[in-house]
Amino acid sequence: MKLRNKYYILRHGEAVSNVRQVVSSWPEKFKNPLTKHGKEMIIAAVEVLKATATGGVPPEGGKNHATHGKAIDMIFSSDLIRAKQTAQIIQKELNLPLKFDTRLREVGFGTLNGKTNNEVIEAFSDEKSRINQKNKFKSERYKEVLARMKSFLKDIDRQYKEKNILIVSHQCPLWIMENFVKGIPLKDDIKRNP
Repeated sequence: MKLRNKYYILRHGEAVSNVRQVVSSWPEKFKNPLTKHGKEMIIAAVEVLKATATGGVPPEGGKNHATHGKAIDMIFSSDLIRAKQTAQIIQKELNLPLKFDTRLREVGFGTLNGKTNNEVIEAFSDEKSRINQKNKFKSERYKEVLARMKSFLKDIDRQYKEKNILIVSHQCPLWIMENFVKGIPLKDDIKRNP
């Protein structure tokens, strides 16, 4: 896919669900904010973003938005709390416009939402079945995640031109979107993504 903008992707920082090793989608069944370590991860990511914007050298003191290089122009984020907090930390540090989009949410886990990672892995015979097959858990199929990520990317790419855009989302939607941009079909790059 030919894009008019440059996109940076970032998965949210470590959240309570990551520590508990449970899946969390929408609706959010429990409070799932970033952990202290997750916040530290994002502060470190901000420094990398600043270095990218300044051509590889983090700005002195690490507090000012870069004035040269390929600075990030705006942030789009999932509205789930862990992604929202991640984007808000970056927004505050870099003083950027931030928009939330529900299409950037984690894969919908249906009745498996809130279950352990192992329970989700055991629920499916293989990852390929998650692409197209409906299931008794009413979880979102990967082809549905792909459709919403394509819709988001096409809308944003039509709306803006020659911008550097940071997308804050979740593991599954981000690898699905990345594969779409690279022209890799889902069936060719299935990953274990509980």
